[in-house]
Amino acid sequence: MKPLPFKVYTELVPLPLPHEIEPIAADTLEAVATPATGRAEALTLAQLTALLYYAAGVTKKKTYPGGGEMLFRAAPSTGALYQTEVYVAAGAVAGLEPGLYHFCPGDFALRRLRGGDVREAIARAAADESLARRAATVIASAIYWRNTWKYQARGYRHLFWDSGTMLANLLAAAGALGLAPRVLAGFVDADVNRLLGLDAAHEAALELVALGPDGAPAPPVSAVHESHHAFIPLSSSEVDYPLLREIHAASSLDTPDDVRVWRRGGGEWGGVEGGTSRPLVRLPSPRTASGRGLGETIQRRGSTRQFSHAPITAEELSTALWAATRGFEADVPAGLVDLYLIVNAVEGVPSGAYFYQPEDKALEPIRAGDVRGESAYLCLEQPLGGDAAAVIYFLAPLDEILAAFGDRGYRLANLLAGIAGGRAYLAAYALGFGATGLTFYDGHVVEFFSPHAAGTDAIFVVALGRSAGAGRATIVGNSILPRRPSA
Repeated sequence: MKPLPFKVYTELVPLPLPHEIEPIAADTLEAVATPATGRAEALTLAQLTALLYYAAGVTKKKTYPGGGEMLFRAAPSTGALYQTEVYVAAGAVAGLEPGLYHFCPGDFALRRLRGGDVREAIARAAADESLARRAATVIASAIYWRNTWKYQARGYRHLFWDSGTMLANLLAAAGALGLAPRVLAGFVDADVNRLLGLDAAHEAALELVALGPDGAPAPPVSAVHESHHAFIPLSSSEVDYPLLREIHAASSLDTPDDVRVWRRGGGEWGGVEGGTSRPLVRLPSPRTASGRGLGETIQRRGSTRQFSHAPITAEELSTALWAATRGFEADVPAGLVDLYLIVNAVEGVPSGAYFYQPEDKALEPIRAGDVRGESAYLCLEQPLGGDAAAVIYFLAPLDEILAAFGDRGYRLANLLAGIAGGRAYLAAYALGFGATGLTFYDGHVVEFFSPHAAGTDAIFVVALGRSAGAGRATIVGNSILPRRPSA
């Protein structure tokens, strides 16, 4: 039985959020590019409501004959399973009492799990005193079963792709409101899970996002006591995937000192040496404004189900790639994930395979010619991968990342690819075309882009293009790729 799409605490009184959502009219591309400098004098309940809606809310509903209903969320999710849950540690939010809350998109309400200011406990778990002064911290978690129901143990990667695309929305919205969002991927897992009352065998915290201006530090709190609240079961039964739990446990941090050491190790990340003597395909300068507000873009967003073979422009591709590679405030460095592309239909860019060089806003050619069939095959033989105008393949040097960040580096690679993919989504819908995330054949993706991609691992895929109606051309993904020699 498909899991319920919402987590509903049965013994906690809902606190309905205002249904008059504060519109975020800032241009979408400007919001993506907004530096994380604080401008807001306070974080208000109206702003928090807007952030929750544009990050994780239900944005539209489709009803089918016979009474079926599909609820669409603000951010994309693999298989539309929406396993990412959102909690808020509120301390200085005007109009909201201090406490720890769960956000339920189903009835658009908060439920208070703990009363009182818990920001100091969050700061201690994250080994970052600034979180005790920020107005609030959003905590993204994931319920495993909601994704493993379909994708089994591979769903572990999806937890970070999906929380990443959600954070892409949250970062843009919070930046547009002047709330200086900062992502923290390092924290003591058991302490945050205990604070939220999560059973780590089924759900776990993934990331923290600090919001709002600095203020007076939260008062110290004593040791956090165990507190669990009943919620409606997602299914009548669940299947356990021990490998997922083992991966998560192996990448967990046990003490605040472990968090500090982990961050120092990440500070030494220098990336992988690049450079090429090949002539580059220069892209036009990306657009810095789309003419569409962020709120409207998120409201219109969906995952494209059919692509035509109609081209996008080189400027549109350049803008999507620029948006995907924008930096943001975090406790981890940028640049862990590389962007490889298959170009099928981009005006002024020859068809073929490329590597994107963000500093030059240019494409390095890897393979020339029509490779629509290969792209469809690489994307798990899904026609979308061949019909799209361009497909972004996010690859990462996992061996180097794990050497710098330990086992938690695996989380980072998938999270950063998810955020980058989410930003490409925002750029695409702001400019009037579409996007969709795709699964893929890991090894074949690396082989296809090798020898250039030798030593990397495939992480995530996002296809871009114009949507199509009936009668579209469709690529059948039945190619068999030859093995390529390693460099």
